[in-house]
Amino acid sequence: MSAGSVSKLDLVLSLKGKATLGLELKRHLAPKTVGGVIRSIPVEGNAHMMGNSIAYVDTAIKTGGEKLRTQFKKGDVGFLATNGAICFFVDDVPVTKPMTLIGKITSNLEELRNVKPGDIFAITQAGT
Repeated sequence: MSAGSVSKLDLVLSLKGKATLGLELKRHLAPKTVGGVIRSIPVEGNAHMMGNSIAYVDTAIKTGGEKLRTQFKKGDVGFLATNGAICFFVDDVPVTKPMTLIGKITSNLEELRNVKPGDIFAITQAGT
């Protein structure tokens, strides 16, 4: 998956035709959830926004929540088990539905502010 740590997995989040962002998932944050996401790579789907603070992609990933929380910081990556959404936090924000923290956006976070209806997110392994 990634050179370096077994716990830290370097991925690429693409906003197709617009931008590429660095994405890092961390197994120690939620081993079962991160494992489910990794087994589903590549992930692709419509990009959505919740207000101006959260970009997300719906997935078919089925896994329960781990270490659920309702506070997230700018750059965090969360997983919403109720609908399998992977969420990318553009700002510090509280959420009403508890989510699992699974990683961080490591580069180009501000590009998520440009998500528009019809955009496509793709999550792939780094270097592919």
